[in-house]
Amino acid sequence: MAERKREFRKPRVEEKDEFEKKMLGVRRVAKVVKGGRTMRFSALVVAGDKKGRVGMGLGKSNEVSSAIEKANKSAKKSLINVPVVNGTIPHETIGKFAKTSVKMLPSKPGAGLICGGAARTVFEVAGYTDVTAKIYGSTDKINVVRATLNGLKNLRTKEEIAMLRGKSVEEL
Repeated sequence: MAERKREFRKPRVEEKDEFEKKMLGVRRVAKVVKGGRTMRFSALVVAGDKKGRVGMGLGKSNEVSSAIEKANKSAKKSLINVPVVNGTIPHETIGKFAKTSVKMLPSKPGAGLICGGAARTVFEVAGYTDVTAKIYGSTDKINVVRATLNGLKNLRTKEEIAMLRGKSVEEL
């Protein structure tokens, strides 16, 4: 009989992750069914590389750890590119989602992040250092994160605007 070579499973390699993930909250949610309540968990995670990429993820599961894991994967999939100009945003903008509005203003270097709640976390993981923001309406974490991301999606740099208009940056 021919000897068979034993193949061993390759050891797991922990993949290095260039993204910083911040968990904003875990909620216990209940679904009322015929036999009583079934408890599940919902996790909210914001991920970014501090170089202009940021995303949000929601994960739901029966256990907290798997909900966080799902939220991390979802955050990585939903990454968007945002312009970072000298640590701040290029211009004033307002992000809206549901009843939440987030007004974002560029700040001078050294001013720091002057904003509260979940918006601050989004700016941190995106790589902003000097931004002023005010939340109006609902301060629910999920809505604030979505409103902030909607506002950041609308940002354009001077170069992008000049290209769209077919002019040079000096002409603007």
